[in-house]
Amino acid sequence: MSNLQQKKVKVFSGIQPSGQIHLGNYLGAIRGWVKNQDKKDNIFCIVDLHAITTPQNPIELKKQTEILTTLLFASGLDPNKNTIFIQSHVSAHSEACWILNCITPMGWLERMTQFKDKGENKKTVSTGLLDYPVLMAADILIYDTQEVPVGEDQKQHVELARDIAQRFNNIYGNTFVIPEPIIPNTGARIMGLNDPTVKMSKTFSNIRGHSVGILDSPDEIVKTFKKATTDSGNEIKFSEDPSKAGVNNLLTIFKVITNQNNDQVEKHFSNARGYGDLKTQVAEVVIQEFQPIREKYQMLKNNQEELTQLINNGAEIAQSISSKKLSEIKNKIGFIN
Repeated sequence: MSNLQQKKVKVFSGIQPSGQIHLGNYLGAIRGWVKNQDKKDNIFCIVDLHAITTPQNPIELKKQTEILTTLLFASGLDPNKNTIFIQSHVSAHSEACWILNCITPMGWLERMTQFKDKGENKKTVSTGLLDYPVLMAADILIYDTQEVPVGEDQKQHVELARDIAQRFNNIYGNTFVIPEPIIPNTGARIMGLNDPTVKMSKTFSNIRGHSVGILDSPDEIVKTFKKATTDSGNEIKFSEDPSKAGVNNLLTIFKVITNQNNDQVEKHFSNARGYGDLKTQVAEVVIQEFQPIREKYQMLKNNQEELTQLINNGAEIAQSISSKKLSEIKNKIGFIN
């Protein structure tokens, strides 16, 4: 078993503890992580150090970090198969970031598109926001990561991590694995329920009717789906017509959760009485999908000792792996171990 484990591709995923975890996050990423957790050596990191590159309310940050961590366990990610931990609990991330800072040219950071976008029209931005990609590089490199699943907006950062790794290797000798950015084939691209022309996002989760959260009550989920944007027609079929984007989105949600194809979904709704039936039935399958997660979440919330143990165990495993790489890095640059 240990030999098999060693052959598994090592994957690092960082998740920010900001905004509620919604249906789009679940169907687009978390559900797939759970389904495929036996196939690769997965590291899931709740990146609270990254979160503070922009202003955060300390109480809210603690709350969101605990909610996210608990939800990952509750969603079915097995701590015996995956390494799940909070970034600030493993000091190697910050130490490695400083060392990598010292070999990373400033020009590399200034060209980062996300820094330009986030810093635009602001009187001042933090040094952390500029340095965000180097911390991300440290996150990835100290675990000898081979694959990094990212969206298009983060691909440039993984490419920078590759450049930093290659620069370090050229200066100090072969040290880092060169990671590959992987754009996942997600289970679905879920759109906003209030506006099916934009992707469901944590950025808009505070807008009423945009999304449903995993922890929303069944009544809240039904209420949100009943107000979902559709169109003036009544035909429940997949369509390339832009005006049918709302119906397509609802059908896609139903399709992914029930593991059916387009024809099966359309046949299922062939006798439905308009969009009201569609919205009700989609809400029902979402509620059923979230129910065991909500129950496991509440169980963990009610057993803080077990939750704390899971969090501590993840940090210990991550610390054990990363400290070995950090020791190698320090030795290479001339620090006395």
